[in-house]
Amino acid sequence: MTFNFKLLITPKYNTRMKRTFLIVGLTSVFFASLSAFKPEPKTEPAVNISSATPKIAPMQMSGGELLINKSDCIGCHHKINKLIGPSYTDIAKKYPNNDKNLTYLADKIIKGGAGVWGKIPMTPHPKVSKDDAKLMAKYILSLKK
Repeated sequence: MTFNFKLLITPKYNTRMKRTFLIVGLTSVFFASLSAFKPEPKTEPAVNISSATPKIAPMQMSGGELLINKSDCIGCHHKINKLIGPSYTDIAKKYPNNDKNLTYLADKIIKGGAGVWGKIPMTPHPKVSKDDAKLMAKYILSLKK
């Protein structure tokens, strides 16, 4: 078997070969140009951030508020709006801020309860210490307007 060199010279074969080399060549150049492309980093004018931002005082949270925010209370209670349970402001409106109510609410936080605010019971929180529960209740009672 011998190779017929006349096929290389024929116009039909010659055109296919040119097209193939052209496509392969253009594809290679395209991918080579993409790999060499490095976008220039955007530079913005320098701004003195300390003078551009207003001074904001850090938020002061009481110990009770911090304990409430770290616990699962926010799943059922909100500071202003009723969710599953009453809002903290509604609780503060119902109970005067005194030692008796402070102890009562701290016990409710630890032991849970039902029937005071509706049919849905409040889940107990036995892992909350008595002191932490009192801090939480003190914060809630402080919301009375």
